[in-house]
Amino acid sequence: MFIPIGDDNSDRRIVPVVNFTIIAVNFLVFFFLQGGGSNLEFTYGYSTVPQEILTGRDIVTQAAVVRNPATGGRVMMPGLTRTAIPVYFTLLTAMFMHGGLMHLLGNMLYLFIFGDNIENRLGHLRYLLFYLACGVAASLAHILAGVFFGANLLIPMLGASGAIAGVLGGYLLLFPRRRVRVLIFRFITEVPAIAAIGVWFLFQVISGMGALGQGGGGVAYGAHIGGFLAGLALVRIF
Repeated sequence: MFIPIGDDNSDRRIVPVVNFTIIAVNFLVFFFLQGGGSNLEFTYGYSTVPQEILTGRDIVTQAAVVRNPATGGRVMMPGLTRTAIPVYFTLLTAMFMHGGLMHLLGNMLYLFIFGDNIENRLGHLRYLLFYLACGVAASLAHILAGVFFGANLLIPMLGASGAIAGVLGGYLLLFPRRRVRVLIFRFITEVPAIAAIGVWFLFQVISGMGALGQGGGGVAYGAHIGGFLAGLALVRIF
Protein backbone atom coordinates (compact mmCIF):
# COMPACT_ATOMS: atom_id res chain seq x y z
CA MET A 1 0.00 0.00 0.00
CA PHE A 2 1.49 3.33 -1.13
CA ILE A 3 -1.00 6.21 -0.91
CA PRO A 4 -0.20 9.95 -1.07
CA ILE A 5 -2.11 11.91 1.58
CA GLY A 6 -0.71 15.44 1.28
CA ASP A 7 2.08 17.71 0.13
CA ASP A 8 3.72 21.07 0.87
CA ASN A 9 1.41 23.98 0.00
CA SER A 10 3.34 26.69 1.83
CA ASP A 11 3.99 28.64 -1.39
CA ARG A 12 0.38 28.67 -2.59
CA ARG A 13 -0.72 32.21 -3.46
CA ILE A 14 -4.21 31.65 -4.89
CA VAL A 15 -7.27 29.65 -3.91
CA PRO A 16 -7.45 26.68 -6.33
CA VAL A 17 -11.04 27.35 -7.35
CA VAL A 18 -10.72 25.51 -10.67
CA ASN A 19 -9.33 22.40 -9.00
CA PHE A 20 -12.10 22.47 -6.38
CA THR A 21 -14.71 22.99 -9.10
CA ILE A 22 -13.42 20.05 -11.16
CA ILE A 23 -13.60 17.83 -8.07
CA ALA A 24 -17.13 19.04 -7.28
CA VAL A 25 -18.30 18.45 -10.86
CA ASN A 26 -16.97 14.89 -10.79
CA PHE A 27 -18.92 14.14 -7.61
CA LEU A 28 -22.09 15.81 -8.92
CA VAL A 29 -21.95 13.90 -12.21
CA PHE A 30 -21.38 10.57 -10.46
CA PHE A 31 -24.17 10.89 -7.90
CA PHE A 32 -26.80 12.89 -9.80
CA LEU A 33 -26.32 12.04 -13.48
CA GLN A 34 -24.78 8.56 -13.21
CA GLY A 35 -27.03 7.70 -10.29
CA GLY A 36 -24.07 6.54 -8.23
CA GLY A 37 -23.09 4.23 -11.06
CA SER A 38 -26.55 2.75 -11.64
CA ASN A 39 -27.59 4.89 -14.63
CA LEU A 40 -25.88 2.84 -17.31
CA GLU A 41 -27.76 4.53 -20.15
CA PHE A 42 -26.23 7.89 -19.28
CA THR A 43 -22.83 6.39 -18.49
CA TYR A 44 -22.55 4.44 -21.73
CA GLY A 45 -24.04 7.28 -23.75
CA TYR A 46 -21.40 9.83 -22.71
CA SER A 47 -18.32 7.63 -22.32
CA THR A 48 -15.61 7.62 -24.98
CA VAL A 49 -15.98 4.66 -27.34
CA PRO A 50 -12.79 4.26 -29.40
CA GLN A 51 -14.62 2.97 -32.48
CA GLU A 52 -16.92 6.02 -32.43
CA ILE A 53 -13.95 8.39 -32.33
CA LEU A 54 -12.23 6.53 -35.16
CA THR A 55 -15.32 6.51 -37.40
CA GLY A 56 -16.97 9.74 -36.30
CA ARG A 57 -20.38 8.09 -35.95
CA ASP A 58 -22.55 7.08 -33.02
CA ILE A 59 -22.79 3.32 -32.44
CA VAL A 60 -25.71 1.58 -30.72
CA THR A 61 -25.37 -2.08 -29.73
CA GLN A 62 -27.38 -4.70 -27.88
CA ALA A 63 -26.41 -6.09 -24.49
CA ALA A 64 -24.29 -9.24 -24.76
CA VAL A 65 -22.57 -11.82 -22.59
CA VAL A 66 -18.78 -11.53 -22.93
CA ARG A 67 -15.82 -13.33 -21.40
CA ASN A 68 -13.54 -11.39 -19.08
CA PRO A 69 -10.02 -12.06 -20.47
CA ALA A 70 -8.45 -11.54 -17.04
CA THR A 71 -10.62 -13.98 -15.07
CA GLY A 72 -12.18 -16.20 -17.73
CA GLY A 73 -15.63 -15.55 -16.26
CA ARG A 74 -18.64 -14.45 -18.31
CA VAL A 75 -20.34 -11.15 -17.59
CA MET A 76 -23.26 -9.23 -19.06
CA MET A 77 -22.01 -6.19 -20.94
CA PRO A 78 -24.69 -3.52 -21.47
CA GLY A 79 -25.13 -2.29 -25.02
CA LEU A 80 -23.95 1.11 -26.19
CA THR A 81 -26.69 3.70 -26.04
CA ARG A 82 -27.33 6.68 -28.27
CA THR A 83 -25.16 9.72 -27.64
CA ALA A 84 -27.05 13.03 -27.72
CA ILE A 85 -23.94 15.04 -28.63
CA PRO A 86 -21.35 14.71 -31.41
CA VAL A 87 -19.20 11.70 -30.49
CA TYR A 88 -15.99 13.74 -30.40
CA PHE A 89 -17.34 15.67 -27.40
CA THR A 90 -17.29 12.45 -25.40
CA LEU A 91 -13.53 12.97 -25.17
CA LEU A 92 -14.49 15.71 -22.69
CA THR A 93 -17.60 14.30 -21.03
CA ALA A 94 -15.96 10.96 -20.27
CA MET A 95 -13.30 12.55 -18.09
CA PHE A 96 -15.98 13.70 -15.62
CA MET A 97 -17.54 10.25 -15.12
CA HIS A 98 -16.43 7.20 -13.13
CA GLY A 99 -17.11 3.49 -13.04
CA GLY A 100 -17.59 3.25 -9.27
CA LEU A 101 -17.24 5.06 -5.97
CA MET A 102 -13.69 3.84 -5.25
CA HIS A 103 -12.64 4.85 -8.78
CA LEU A 104 -14.00 8.33 -8.07
CA LEU A 105 -12.49 8.67 -4.59
CA GLY A 106 -9.05 7.48 -5.68
CA ASN A 107 -8.92 9.89 -8.59
CA MET A 108 -10.17 12.86 -6.59
CA LEU A 109 -7.62 12.20 -3.82
CA TYR A 110 -4.77 12.53 -6.32
CA LEU A 111 -6.33 15.60 -7.93
CA PHE A 112 -6.90 17.26 -4.55
CA ILE A 113 -3.28 16.75 -3.49
CA PHE A 114 -1.45 17.58 -6.71
CA GLY A 115 -3.79 19.76 -8.77
CA ASP A 116 -3.73 22.86 -6.59
CA ASN A 117 0.02 23.27 -6.99
CA ILE A 118 -0.27 23.22 -10.78
CA GLU A 119 -3.13 25.73 -10.69
CA ASN A 120 -1.06 27.96 -8.42
CA ARG A 121 1.76 27.95 -10.97
CA LEU A 122 -0.32 28.21 -14.18
CA GLY A 123 -3.25 30.33 -13.04
CA HIS A 124 -6.92 29.43 -13.20
CA LEU A 125 -7.67 29.50 -16.95
CA ARG A 126 -4.42 27.96 -18.12
CA TYR A 127 -4.75 25.21 -15.53
CA LEU A 128 -8.23 24.36 -16.79
CA LEU A 129 -7.02 24.24 -20.40
CA PHE A 130 -4.00 22.16 -19.36
CA TYR A 131 -6.21 19.69 -17.49
CA LEU A 132 -8.62 19.26 -20.41
CA ALA A 133 -5.78 18.97 -22.95
CA CYS A 134 -4.14 16.22 -20.91
CA GLY A 135 -7.45 14.38 -20.63
CA VAL A 136 -8.05 14.48 -24.38
CA ALA A 137 -4.46 13.42 -25.10
CA ALA A 138 -4.85 10.52 -22.67
CA SER A 139 -8.01 9.31 -24.40
CA LEU A 140 -6.35 9.50 -27.82
CA ALA A 141 -3.38 7.55 -26.47
CA HIS A 142 -5.76 4.87 -25.19
CA ILE A 143 -7.45 4.66 -28.59
CA LEU A 144 -4.13 4.38 -30.44
CA ALA A 145 -2.94 1.69 -28.01
CA GLY A 146 -6.19 -0.20 -28.59
CA VAL A 147 -5.73 -0.09 -32.35
CA PHE A 148 -2.07 -1.13 -32.13
CA PHE A 149 -2.66 -4.04 -29.75
CA GLY A 150 -5.94 -5.22 -31.25
CA ALA A 151 -8.18 -4.42 -28.27
CA ASN A 152 -11.98 -4.36 -28.43
CA LEU A 153 -12.69 -0.85 -29.70
CA LEU A 154 -16.34 -0.97 -28.60
CA ILE A 155 -15.47 -0.99 -24.88
CA PRO A 156 -16.24 2.48 -23.47
CA MET A 157 -13.64 4.43 -21.53
CA LEU A 158 -14.41 6.88 -18.75
CA GLY A 159 -12.78 8.54 -15.77
CA ALA A 160 -10.54 11.44 -14.84
CA SER A 161 -7.46 9.22 -14.57
CA GLY A 162 -5.87 10.34 -17.84
CA ALA A 163 -6.23 14.05 -17.06
CA ILE A 164 -4.96 13.50 -13.51
CA ALA A 165 -2.00 11.57 -14.92
CA GLY A 166 -1.22 14.74 -16.88
CA VAL A 167 -1.37 16.74 -13.65
CA LEU A 168 1.10 14.28 -12.10
CA GLY A 169 3.42 14.64 -15.09
CA GLY A 170 3.32 18.41 -14.79
CA TYR A 171 3.86 18.23 -11.04
CA LEU A 172 6.88 15.98 -11.46
CA LEU A 173 8.48 18.41 -13.91
CA LEU A 174 7.77 21.55 -11.88
CA PHE A 175 8.20 20.23 -8.33
CA PRO A 176 10.43 17.13 -8.47
CA ARG A 177 11.84 17.60 -4.95
CA ARG A 178 8.70 18.78 -3.16
CA ARG A 179 7.92 16.69 -0.10
CA VAL A 180 4.87 14.47 -0.39
CA ARG A 181 3.33 12.72 2.62
CA VAL A 182 2.52 9.11 1.87
CA LEU A 183 0.94 6.23 3.73
CA ILE A 184 3.08 3.11 3.41
CA PHE A 185 1.24 0.20 5.01
CA ARG A 186 0.72 1.56 8.56
CA PHE A 187 3.35 4.27 8.48
CA ILE A 188 3.20 7.90 7.35
CA THR A 189 6.40 9.38 5.97
CA GLU A 190 7.58 12.03 3.52
CA VAL A 191 9.27 11.36 0.20
CA PRO A 192 10.24 13.67 -2.68
CA ALA A 193 7.66 14.00 -5.45
CA ILE A 194 9.97 12.27 -7.91
CA ALA A 195 9.76 9.14 -5.73
CA ALA A 196 6.01 9.30 -5.03
CA ILE A 197 5.02 9.93 -8.64
CA GLY A 198 7.77 7.69 -10.00
CA VAL A 199 6.32 4.73 -8.10
CA TRP A 200 2.89 5.51 -9.55
CA PHE A 201 4.23 5.74 -13.11
CA LEU A 202 6.24 2.54 -12.75
CA PHE A 203 3.11 0.77 -11.58
CA GLN A 204 1.21 2.05 -14.64
CA VAL A 205 3.91 0.77 -17.01
CA ILE A 206 4.16 -2.66 -15.38
CA SER A 207 0.40 -3.03 -15.01
CA GLY A 208 -0.17 -1.80 -18.56
CA MET A 209 2.18 -4.43 -19.96
CA GLY A 210 0.39 -7.12 -17.98
CA ALA A 211 -3.05 -5.86 -18.96
CA LEU A 212 -2.14 -5.88 -22.64
CA GLY A 213 -1.12 -9.50 -22.28
CA GLN A 214 -4.59 -10.25 -20.88
CA GLY A 215 -6.51 -8.27 -23.47
CA GLY A 216 -6.83 -5.02 -21.57
CA GLY A 217 -7.63 -5.93 -18.01
CA GLY A 218 -10.40 -3.32 -17.73
CA VAL A 219 -8.08 -0.41 -16.86
CA ALA A 220 -7.00 2.17 -19.44
CA TYR A 221 -3.29 2.07 -18.64
CA GLY A 222 -2.52 3.47 -22.10
CA ALA A 223 -4.51 6.55 -21.13
CA HIS A 224 -2.63 6.88 -17.84
CA ILE A 225 0.76 6.70 -19.54
CA GLY A 226 -0.33 8.93 -22.44
CA GLY A 227 -1.78 11.52 -20.07
CA PHE A 228 1.37 11.51 -17.96
CA LEU A 229 3.59 12.10 -20.98
CA ALA A 230 1.23 14.81 -22.21
CA GLY A 231 1.55 16.56 -18.85
CA LEU A 232 5.33 16.46 -19.10
CA ALA A 233 5.21 17.88 -22.63
CA LEU A 234 2.52 20.54 -22.12
CA VAL A 235 3.07 22.03 -18.68
CA ARG A 236 5.93 24.28 -19.77
CA ILE A 237 3.88 25.49 -22.74
CA PHE A 238 0.97 26.45 -20.52
